[in-house]
Amino acid sequence: MVRRDTGGRIVQLPKRTPADGGGVPPAGKLVRSAKLAGVPVAFAGRRMAGVGKRAMGRSVDEVDREIRLRTAQHMFEVLGELKGCIAKLGQLLAVYEFVLPDEVAAPYREALGRLQDSAPAMLPATVHGVLATHIGAGWRSRFQEFDDRRPAAASVGQVHRAVWHDGRPVAVKVMYPGARQAIYDDLQSLRRIGPLFSALLPGADTKAVIEALCSYIREELDYSLEATHQRAFAAAYADDPDFVVPQVIAQYGDVLITEWLDGISLSRLIALGSRPDGPLRPERNRIGLLILRFLLSGPARAGLLYGDPHPGNFRVMPDGRLGVVDFGACAPWPHGYLDMAKDFAPALFSCTPAELESAIRRHGYIEPGRDLDIETVIARLTPIRDAVTAPTIALTPNWLRTHLRAVTDLRVTNVIRQLTMPSQHTPVARTALAGLGVLGQLRAELPLRAEFTRWFPEIVDTLD
Repeated sequence: MVRRDTGGRIVQLPKRTPADGGGVPPAGKLVRSAKLAGVPVAFAGRRMAGVGKRAMGRSVDEVDREIRLRTAQHMFEVLGELKGCIAKLGQLLAVYEFVLPDEVAAPYREALGRLQDSAPAMLPATVHGVLATHIGAGWRSRFQEFDDRRPAAASVGQVHRAVWHDGRPVAVKVMYPGARQAIYDDLQSLRRIGPLFSALLPGADTKAVIEALCSYIREELDYSLEATHQRAFAAAYADDPDFVVPQVIAQYGDVLITEWLDGISLSRLIALGSRPDGPLRPERNRIGLLILRFLLSGPARAGLLYGDPHPGNFRVMPDGRLGVVDFGACAPWPHGYLDMAKDFAPALFSCTPAELESAIRRHGYIEPGRDLDIETVIARLTPIRDAVTAPTIALTPNWLRTHLRAVTDLRVTNVIRQLTMPSQHTPVARTALAGLGVLGQLRAELPLRAEFTRWFPEIVDTLD
């Protein structure tokens, strides 16, 4: 088997066998650390090579752009291979697909696709061992049927279809052996390459943001907590005409058993969307509206943010409702966030320089004492404000490129990079960024203002 490395060279890959670990992603600390360590080493090499290219007459912008793009692709390739904590972090950056230049969007999309694809499947013997460890030697008596074939991927495990002892179809989520320790090791390795994420994430305090994100991802290792989250959502959306949240059947350590959903994966619908015979815009708009409504309504209805909105976690049910799975990354609404938003919204809406700068400083979105070019900040934010306050917004890749590129521009001269984000606000940013990525892939046209008014009227009231 062959592939191209990040420099475009063809390399031979060793064949995988069951002895490689039963299909489990790399869990050895040395292997995972070595892969991560290669990212900053390669970055440093590109920087050195860039000095020579500039000396040969190439422009600074051209060379820097090439360095950033190669580093981004390399980083996502590594994240995709390792899965776990850092793979989840990479999923949050999927929105950057839409702000890359057209000529490099395809390979970047391919890297992200590998990141979201399933990890190497665990062999049946490995799965059975996990079930025996956590349910007991007689685990098969709990099921009428258990299908070892065609498992679906989860971030730190995989999902099998089965029939519970009472005849209900169920999804059995089984954690990879060693996943917990691998993620703990990732946290240590991720700190070492943390500064590189400042090339991809606007804001100054990337260390705090990464730590906050990883703390939520660490919670995904607790299937008991995931079951609690899912029960809260299932109760809040029970018998809802728009949504289906599967009930939790049982939870045994690293095994979570829930109702099975038979809907069509959103990933498949997105893939069909660009085809002439794919889903028409009205259907994509309808599905996009349901996703938007679910994300916005979670805090009010379930008391939680749904933290993992990517295509693999949504299903379109036969009756048209939106099915939602995977509740391990949920988080409570940050304490004080609503009060902050109520105070911040009028300044953001008016974009009056003194008021906006005061709000930015008051709520910790810039480091104390740091200068801020507020006029340029306003110039960057105003088009986005206007778009999201319009009656409808077409969240297409072109829209995201046009309106987010100015904000996510990786050049150090980008004024938005003067800003930072309080780490306690990370759950909201996580849901917002990932949600934008999903809705952009759907190419949905949405009444964002009306939905926001419906679920956050206290914020909208401050604008009157």
